[in-house]
Amino acid sequence: MPLLELTGICKRFPGVVALDKVSLSLEKGEVVALIGENGAGKSTLMKTLGGIHQPNEGEILIDGKPTVIKSVADSVALGVGFVHQELNNLDNLDVAANLFLGREPLWGGPLKLVDHRAMVEQSKRYLSRLGLNISPKTSLGSLSIAQQQMVEIAKALSQNARILILDEPTSSLTAAETEKLLQTVRDLRAEGVSVLYISHRLGEIRQIADRVVALRDGKNAGGLSRDQITHDNMVRLMIGRDVKNFYVQPSSTARQGRLSVRNVRTAAKPAHAVSFDAAGGEILGFAGLVGAGRSELMQAIFGVDPMLQGEVLLDGQPLRVGRPRDAINAGIYLVPEDRRKTGLIVDMTIRENITLPALWNYTSAALISRARECEESQKQVKALRVKTPSLEAKAMNLSGGNQQKVVLGKWLSLKPKVLIVDEPTRGIDVGAKAEIYRLLRALSDEGVAVIAVSSDLEEVLNISDRIAVMREGAIAGMLRREQFSEQAVMDLAFGNTNIPSATAAA
Repeated sequence: MPLLELTGICKRFPGVVALDKVSLSLEKGEVVALIGENGAGKSTLMKTLGGIHQPNEGEILIDGKPTVIKSVADSVALGVGFVHQELNNLDNLDVAANLFLGREPLWGGPLKLVDHRAMVEQSKRYLSRLGLNISPKTSLGSLSIAQQQMVEIAKALSQNARILILDEPTSSLTAAETEKLLQTVRDLRAEGVSVLYISHRLGEIRQIADRVVALRDGKNAGGLSRDQITHDNMVRLMIGRDVKNFYVQPSSTARQGRLSVRNVRTAAKPAHAVSFDAAGGEILGFAGLVGAGRSELMQAIFGVDPMLQGEVLLDGQPLRVGRPRDAINAGIYLVPEDRRKTGLIVDMTIRENITLPALWNYTSAALISRARECEESQKQVKALRVKTPSLEAKAMNLSGGNQQKVVLGKWLSLKPKVLIVDEPTRGIDVGAKAEIYRLLRALSDEGVAVIAVSSDLEEVLNISDRIAVMREGAIAGMLRREQFSEQAVMDLAFGNTNIPSATAAA
């Protein structure tokens, strides 16, 4: 008897059928990978199991018994642990408080006082299990996104879940952190825990999954047994076709000097001054371990964080960037690492998000022209193939990949000179990845200087013309395309600079 059965699940939202008679089963101690393009219904199906959504039709059986899951509390009580794709935490509290939020150990009898000492000690056990070497008393807001992701996983493990749902759990993790997580999944499977694993990283699925279930357009698209799990088979199930020319090779377009960064020191990494050039007509990749200072450097260039020292030159002219508006006015745009928190206003519509950075372009007699907004927004939605029922759909209701496309769309509408993309395909399906890679290459071919920060080593090696590898706030080396290899990048990231011809700056 399966531990879990979902049969004929339907879920409808206004204007959208998100799930159409979807079925899935899960045995005790089994890892089932759920795959599909963004918008295929994966997260909606898991949120139905997690008590966030209630199905319009269909049945959920746990241990063979029909079950109604009306809330998250119901789901947790049934032994379901959920690690969401987008982090759901309170960054003003410490790690221990986040791990045991709503389940705090108490003392003092009827006074029901929180036992902070017990909470800290219990937290250490779960953090240690994931190899996360941080104090439970650390403020969550001071951690990197990768570390916050690991805290979310530790929180799910602390609930003694029989069924663990991992929705893009490694999207912000390094290779070493990913391997630790995969080993944790193997250990949990050996202990009899069942895992539903959602990921767009198909290599991970080949390593970890016992079976694969694919969704396409809210319907079951097929499944694969262990011996059938290959990259090509998974791609065919997800999108119904082969993805050819996944990575687009650079053209022979002559490069022109565009962005120059000179001796920039950031508040996050004040000990090191960073210099580099990014040319129009190239994609300059930034690699390095989590915490190396890549995102903080890009935020300083864009004006989000202050520069302690240094200057930025655009087309040879010094540029004063004291705030993001200065960068935007100059044609320098940033697609941030965390699209929900800093890339979008999720309560606003697609139209409003795309046109917000330059509303003056859509005004007439000081009034915003809805027609002009719709015209430009529709253009970007069509060009980027955003899956949405309407331009008036709120950004929060889009899948992760479509949210990322909206963030890109708002900047593309302004014709960038420099486009900085931080984790450009985090949590995005294979089909959308191919589209974004083609888009970035097309922009560079048009003379845009594209800077791509990525923790995905395969990605950064395949999309870049040059790679700057950062370590502890400094550029450890700059690799030309003929020098590219995983070993070369990792050597620089770990401090081995003895790479033939690798330079410390552009």
